[in-house]
Amino acid sequence: MLELLNTYGGFALALFGAALSVVLAGYGSAKGTGMVGEAGVGLLCEQPEQFGKVMILQVIPGTQGIYGFVVGFLAILFMGAMDGSAVGMTLTDGFRYFTACLPMAFIGMWSAQFQARVAVTGINLLSKKPDDWAKGMILCITVEFYAILSLLVSLFMLLALRGL
Repeated sequence: MLELLNTYGGFALALFGAALSVVLAGYGSAKGTGMVGEAGVGLLCEQPEQFGKVMILQVIPGTQGIYGFVVGFLAILFMGAMDGSAVGMTLTDGFRYFTACLPMAFIGMWSAQFQARVAVTGINLLSKKPDDWAKGMILCITVEFYAILSLLVSLFMLLALRGL
């Protein structure tokens, strides 16, 4: 059992971190875009000409899922899972990859949902003051800043691991 842990434990832990980045950020984006889509459909029943603006507000919370995928993919690539060199990775190295993926995993999940709440209120603004919809979009994009920061932190950590 100890031999199995030494041979595959680090690799498994690293893969778990990559999976968390993809799954949690993807979950947040799926939930967020769904929330905005639900609000948007209500508006489109009354004002179908607003489809383009509704769609823009809906896709904004989806970026975190893309960021999570990028971090997960790069982690898998950098750890050597594609060429088989990751087998035998130490638990310490596996924990490093796992930790590098956490900022994007959790901040991606949470920020997508918070961003969706702002986008839903942007849909409400669009329904009442169509000329002011860009204000709702700008407020929605402000939340994106924190997703981008978590993406950068995860990427910098992964790049630092690559240099080890």
